Amino acid sequence: MAWYEGAFFYQIFPDRYFRAGPFGKPAPAGPLEPWEAPPSPRGFKGGTLWGIAEKIPYLKDLGVEALYLNPVFASTANHRYHTTDYFQVDPLLGGNMALRHLLEVAHAHGMRVILDGVFNHTGRGFFAFQHLLENGEQSPYRDWYHVKGFPLNPYSRHPNYEAWWGNPELPKLRVETPAVREYLLEVAEHWIRFGADGWRLDVPNEIPDPEFWRAFRRRVKGANPEAYIVGEIWEEADFWLQGDMFDATMNYPLSRAILGFVGGEVLDQELSSRSGLGRIEPLQALAFSHRLEGLFSRYHPEVVRAQMNLLTSHDTPRLLTLLRGSVERAKLALSLLFLLPGNPTVYYGEEVGMEGGHDPENRAGMVWDRARWKEEIRQTVRRMARLRQEHPELRTAPYQRVYAADGHLAFTRGPYLVVVNASSEPFRQDFPLHGALPRGAQGVDLLSGKTCTPVGGRLCGPELPPFSVAIWVEV
Repeated sequence: MAWYEGAFFYQIFPDRYFRAGPFGKPAPAGPLEPWEAPPSPRGFKGGTLWGIAEKIPYLKDLGVEALYLNPVFASTANHRYHTTDYFQVDPLLGGNMALRHLLEVAHAHGMRVILDGVFNHTGRGFFAFQHLLENGEQSPYRDWYHVKGFPLNPYSRHPNYEAWWGNPELPKLRVETPAVREYLLEVAEHWIRFGADGWRLDVPNEIPDPEFWRAFRRRVKGANPEAYIVGEIWEEADFWLQGDMFDATMNYPLSRAILGFVGGEVLDQELSSRSGLGRIEPLQALAFSHRLEGLFSRYHPEVVRAQMNLLTSHDTPRLLTLLRGSVERAKLALSLLFLLPGNPTVYYGEEVGMEGGHDPENRAGMVWDRARWKEEIRQTVRRMARLRQEHPELRTAPYQRVYAADGHLAFTRGPYLVVVNASSEPFRQDFPLHGALPRGAQGVDLLSGKTCTPVGGRLCGPELPPFSVAIWVEV
């Protein structure tokens, strides 16, 4: 079983997590955006990789097993998707020394770290693009990009070169050029040898060249056969998950299903529909289960166990905002992530109930003032993470539906029977078990400690409060 099958991932936007340690060189000389100020598209709050390393004990206590960092390489943007040098960690994050330190601290605590690879496009400050800008047609770097005319106009609204979604700040690389291809593959291998545990790949579908991604996999797995490769694909991803390209994708179809089931009528559809999540269909238990079964049967079992199962990210509104402040529903949605096959992935701050709409609101400075935490959400995440560690089959066993009606769902994961009440009324846990617990066995709910003895093939369990779960297992 690979380490990344069922691991609890925590996503961090490095500029916004914690300030600590020295900046790299060249060091900034001007003021940073105040931590508590609303985040702005161009503001830098000064979070560093030293800062993340300092918070590893907090993450360990939460139960985190792996970190996914938004891009860390030198860049002129606070999100660092505008790369200027793929071999240097951004000085504002502390430089290469800070990444070395973070990897050492994380690994010492048994925690993995994956990096964000942005290989479809660079920033305007990248050397090859600058060379092209200065020298025009005579630049030997002209085949690094898709240039449509000279001189380049990188500061007009209509660039005369291919750019990501027409954004002049993000010139698209010509990956078919051998020098470009080799450079990107060297970058991929370099950071794995440096100690990173894998790559999350930004918009890999924009490089529709399977041979590039197959070569990428060979280089990465050649450097570390245990490295994890996960692609940002927002829809079903059969093409990418045949074992020759990615290990997994960011499972946004699962996000939509959970939000539709738990959010129901409360979910902020208008907010959701203006993000990559799109309009989210409210789902009753049976439709939700059908959606899950479709996702789980679509891919090989090792892919299902490795999928990056998330609710929200830096590209979506925050969970509590989508759920219009319903802490109960947020707790249930997060609980479900930990009770389904795959890697539960929590975006920083969701565990303490941070709020925020679209970018940049969803990228605020992490709240470290405990008085402002919604502690019950954090305790739910902590508890579910611990349960998964204590009961390994909750990480690996397949999903099997037992009962589904209205807002009530029951399913097994190996010997465990999970009962979900996604409605606003208490639910008496009385339904046919179809053999889910052994005959005559007494069951105990791992969350409430309550016990019950099934009668006549029915659970006949106690009432389950609104928006909560029970996890039954034979005593």
